[in-house]
Amino acid sequence: MPGDQGKVDISFAGRFAASAIAACFAEVCTIPLDTAKVRLQLQKNVVGDAAPKYRGLLGTAATIAREEGAAALWKGIVPGLHRQCIYGGLRIGLYEPVKSFYVGQDHVGDVPLSKKIAAGFTTGAIAIAIANPTDLVKVRLQAEGKLAPGAPRRYAGAMDAYAKIARQEGVAALWTGLGPNVARNAIINAAELASYDQVKQTILKLPGFKDDVVTHLFSGLGAGFFAVCVGSPVDVVKSRMMGDSAYKSTIDCFVKTLKNDGPLAFYKGFLPNFARLGSWNVIMFLTLEQKYFVRKPAS
Repeated sequence: MPGDQGKVDISFAGRFAASAIAACFAEVCTIPLDTAKVRLQLQKNVVGDAAPKYRGLLGTAATIAREEGAAALWKGIVPGLHRQCIYGGLRIGLYEPVKSFYVGQDHVGDVPLSKKIAAGFTTGAIAIAIANPTDLVKVRLQAEGKLAPGAPRRYAGAMDAYAKIARQEGVAALWTGLGPNVARNAIINAAELASYDQVKQTILKLPGFKDDVVTHLFSGLGAGFFAVCVGSPVDVVKSRMMGDSAYKSTIDCFVKTLKNDGPLAFYKGFLPNFARLGSWNVIMFLTLEQKYFVRKPAS
């Protein structure tokens, strides 16, 4: 656990299972915000006086619910849960072992922030390299808006999407957007886990604070904020590459986005992204800290 203190050691299998369960619970609670974020990120600048279809977090969610039904806000939940079982379990489950590897077995005292960042970057990159197909399918399902009457959906569901992508575009297509996705998740994971670890460590040194729900709440919000600040540009590029096949590469997507939509496009959906990641981190870490890790008995 990032920043764990006074808790019993737990096996990697136990950490993986606990992390996956907590990540899945957070995913179910916050995926409507993620769906709104993806739609905002994929929305191109409008020409002339036409108004953009989606405006803001609540406006986007309301438009989706009105046009497609409330259930559409949970589009991509199945591959989202697939993703969290693999990605969430690995990135958090591996964090402590990798951090210990970087500082060495004989290290005494607080772990340097640089080692926490390195550990988060490493586990995020490894985890998403394995889980990329689940992310691709999730984005494609979320990106599909309201269809014309009688028009068939591109995919019948998550499993159909995996099969069609592999059959029609080749198995390698399941790793579309791997470059920006690895960059995005390595950066965001480093920001989330290292900042959670660091904020929690700092708070626990302040008078009156202890390892409880309040500390976990502030630490989770801090983790979400830092993650969005540093990861938003690569998150936008990742969403656009996965949701639109017009881009040839990561660089092509970055250049076209910058040229056509301007630099602020890389922070499109910032508030819903923070609402999503902030609440996601709070729910996930609170679940993980309170429910699945046991504290040592008081001496």
